[in-house]
Amino acid sequence: MQDWKLTVDKVIEHAHFNHGNREIVTRSVEGPIVRSNYSELYYRARKCSNALLADGVQKGDRIATLAWNTQRHIETWYGTMCIGAVLHTLNPRLFPEQIAWIINHAEDTHVFYDITFQPIVEAIKDKVPSVKHWIVLTDAAHKPQTSLNVRTYEEYIAPHSTDVVWGDFDENTACGLCYTSGTTGDPKGVLYSHRSNILHTMIGLQKDAIGIGAADATLPVVPMFHANAWGLAFSGPATGSKLVLPGAKMDGESIYELLENEKVTFTAAVPTVWLMLLQYLESTGKKLPHLNRVVIGGSAVPERILRAFEENYQVEVVHAWGMTEMSPLGSLGSMTANVLSQDHDTIMKYKLKQGRAPFGVEMKITDDDGKELPRDGKTAGHLIVRGPAVAKGYFKNAGGNILDETGFFDTGDVANIDEFGYMQITDRAKDVIKSGGEWISSIDIENFAVGHPAVANAAAIGLPHPKWDERPLLIIELKQGSTATREEILGYLNGKIAKWWMPDDVVFT
Repeated sequence: MQDWKLTVDKVIEHAHFNHGNREIVTRSVEGPIVRSNYSELYYRARKCSNALLADGVQKGDRIATLAWNTQRHIETWYGTMCIGAVLHTLNPRLFPEQIAWIINHAEDTHVFYDITFQPIVEAIKDKVPSVKHWIVLTDAAHKPQTSLNVRTYEEYIAPHSTDVVWGDFDENTACGLCYTSGTTGDPKGVLYSHRSNILHTMIGLQKDAIGIGAADATLPVVPMFHANAWGLAFSGPATGSKLVLPGAKMDGESIYELLENEKVTFTAAVPTVWLMLLQYLESTGKKLPHLNRVVIGGSAVPERILRAFEENYQVEVVHAWGMTEMSPLGSLGSMTANVLSQDHDTIMKYKLKQGRAPFGVEMKITDDDGKELPRDGKTAGHLIVRGPAVAKGYFKNAGGNILDETGFFDTGDVANIDEFGYMQITDRAKDVIKSGGEWISSIDIENFAVGHPAVANAAAIGLPHPKWDERPLLIIELKQGSTATREEILGYLNGKIAKWWMPDDVVFT
């Protein structure tokens, strides 16, 4: 057999040569709907590569993006990765100080960003000495006012040729970098290789996984800065699926407009987005005539959302679970013949589980001594995973060795697995809270809270929330003789943590 390198340039080249005219639709950050295709993306990505090379970018250099899901963002992905540099997605939902810390840890040399994030850039520009180039993903007409030496993306790539060498490196070369706050302590970087991204794409293209095809119109609502948009920035071009990119607008009406006008057949996001869409549909009486399937990610899918899509709108719901460390797909709630032969309510119970591991993901549960536990759907243990798209360590070896002696990674979740392979998370061992699909570090909240002069001890816990999955509750023990109010504690935290990390309530013991 031939030795065919698994590098991501193969993905966009395949799209160009086999699906070149397939449409890419973007709700631009500037406002208008923009229409393009895979061939145009391919050529513009090559120009981006030459622009980076002209700046002296070398293999292994980290190039950051702070951007929504748009075609320009995808162009920077392939423009960076295909020359052997590392594309580092930054999460704009983090507090600016956290973003600056992550940029400094990664030693990013470039930051490509959308105009909506100019305030973040202004807040961090003097705190990130490694960044030598700021490129705003727009044209000259929309260039923001700033004291920074900023180039617009269009002027950045305009003078450059499309003639560039791609893929002249080993398939194990670093390709992407994404930091997770789903661990205790400082955020940790997960470094994806070309090989792992290609194999993850193949995992995702299984029928019982993401399973999109050339006839689909795919709307990745899940952000590209959220674990690679669950791989859709690769699986879309790999299959020739029409791509519909939502830009910055995530409200129910805006998402519905794209679903309807672009005849979207497949989409994916966290429950928060789908709750907003359902509220819009229920208030307007509108339907979803084109949508066939929706993947809902996170630790749990609310039963109300599941039943609304399936029973009121005849849209198949697939619950997906994963982690940044898994690229991110870990399990998906596709139904087996055994389950489909049962009654409707029983099927709904299975759909509420976290799903089955696709081929390419090994999954098991163990006790505290590492002994594998039975797959009986009742016995709970540590959920551990292994596979070609699972991290074997964090960037710069943060956290040291993260694998056991057999190469399995401990997810930090407690779960059971049943006889059909369906996994269900029953608890979380990590000191983190998952809200709207994003991790909140309870330890960080606690550490800031105990800095208040009246606070002796603090504990942040996650409480179930109908919209956000979980929201933090802060429990405070005051120092003897001290007093403080809920408002005083929240006011003290204001400016120290991201707004969306702010506890919904404070209780005193």
